[in-house]
Amino acid sequence: MRCLWAFGAGGIFGLGLLMSGMTDTRKVIGWLDVFGAWDPTLAFVLGGAVCVMFVAWRVAGQRATPALGGSFPTPPEPKLSRNLMVGSVLFGMGWGLSGLCPGPAMASALWGGIGGLVFLAAMVAGMLAAPPIRARLDTAAS
Repeated sequence: MRCLWAFGAGGIFGLGLLMSGMTDTRKVIGWLDVFGAWDPTLAFVLGGAVCVMFVAWRVAGQRATPALGGSFPTPPEPKLSRNLMVGSVLFGMGWGLSGLCPGPAMASALWGGIGGLVFLAAMVAGMLAAPPIRARLDTAAS
């Protein structure tokens, strides 16, 4: 049953990405190009997401357990760590260079052309390479 709910939520998320234009790399790069041909329309997508998540976090905060079972994850550390900073920079660089981030890349994988597939392959390669690289960096730091 949880898989069915996850499938439905993912489908709604993907449909929202398609309808909002987040899978169109030109629109996303236009949003990021504040000193050129800036396209502010994705601000409405951001505002809608913030509003929905505000309500979701309020509802979740009043529950002892998730509606579909299990337990809530522990909150992350509130401090800025090296891993958070490096990950944020890499995410931003990838988003700015390609106009895609992980969610829209997966939503547009079938019809995003070769660029979307290349991004998706590079993203998966980075996800597979990150743990051993992080382990080496942690070893070198200590």
